[in-house]
Amino acid sequence: MTTLVVCLDRTDDVGRKTGLRSPIVGWEAVRALVTDVGLADPEDSGVNSLLEALRVAQSLRDDDEEVVVAVVSGDRESMVSADRAVAHQLDDLIAEYDPESAVVVIDSAEDERLVPIVESRVRVDSVDRVVVRQARDIESTYYLLKQFLADEELRQTILVPVGLTLLVFPILATVVGPAEGAAAITAVIGLFLLYKGFSIGELFTSLARRTRESLYTGQVSVVTYVVAAGLTLVGLFVGGLGVSNLNETPGVFLPVMQFAFDSVPWLAMAALTASAGRLLDEAIREEPIRNSYLNLPFIVVSVGLVVRGFSAYFLEQAGIVEPIFVPTFEGGVLTVESFVIGGGNRLAMFVLAGFLLSLVGVKVASTFSGVESSREDSNSESGSESGPDPETELVDRGSESDSTRSP
Repeated sequence: MTTLVVCLDRTDDVGRKTGLRSPIVGWEAVRALVTDVGLADPEDSGVNSLLEALRVAQSLRDDDEEVVVAVVSGDRESMVSADRAVAHQLDDLIAEYDPESAVVVIDSAEDERLVPIVESRVRVDSVDRVVVRQARDIESTYYLLKQFLADEELRQTILVPVGLTLLVFPILATVVGPAEGAAAITAVIGLFLLYKGFSIGELFTSLARRTRESLYTGQVSVVTYVVAAGLTLVGLFVGGLGVSNLNETPGVFLPVMQFAFDSVPWLAMAALTASAGRLLDEAIREEPIRNSYLNLPFIVVSVGLVVRGFSAYFLEQAGIVEPIFVPTFEGGVLTVESFVIGGGNRLAMFVLAGFLLSLVGVKVASTFSGVESSREDSNSESGSESGPDPETELVDRGSESDSTRSP
């Protein structure tokens, strides 16, 4: 398979600056042409297009393809004569090398008009448009805009919001006023940028995919996640209700503490339910359970206890929450008088309980992981002591029988 890598020059800049006649064919000839054109005009973008043609040819050669690199120029007299000159040179190249496909390299909008001439004679697999980053002329802007408009994702990300803004702003300015309309549009654009910046769309797509897979595979976590979502809503509602029942308090610290005090038990139960469902899924798979799944329920309850203790301490200092009253206990010979737990003692009790519970979680996770590892070791030992593999034994018997049959 022969591929023709052709660099097009409609206005014959190469011939005008170097005095050479096209077509110029061959790796060494084109590489020498790069030096000649660069010495004649270092600022010409044609140097970059020639180098790009050599790069493409080298890349195709690395893929074990037969490549012919050539430079085809037009005529300076008129556009019609230039197009006919290019067509005549392409016919000569195709007749001599018989390429099955072509890769066209261009560097300007003028040269791009020659692409249909090449396509009418040989199959064009790629059109490589060279845009020089340092160029300040209008052609670079043209190509950048063209590449931008050719990208569907960029069009949807930039042109659609700009179009909606230009369409909605006059309506809002007429209905609610220019300031309110500009504020609303700015807020919407800010939300859109945050949506794109945090890849929220990808998160929703991944969540939908996981939910679909969970429904199809019958995982227990689907039910527990729904229950956890319900408990989360209950916690948020209870926390908001507790804040609304507060008297007028200065600042936002005490309302935040009240919200945490009322909602943390429900939120902790939601997280505990979700983690329990995930733990059951891992157990049903009959695979070794990871330490993170075993330790997560204990960590959730521990964090809930600590947050509850700190919020209760601040609310008790403000006189919003009463201390814990433990009534008198009488059981046989044991009698415990009533007492009150409040202030620093209450906080210390909650923090200590959370710390101890986290240690228990670490101990349980390490114990179960040790049991799983011992089971794996015992299974591997039993497998090694059970004797040779039947397939290996069959091969050995076959080889023994062949050896006995041989003279």
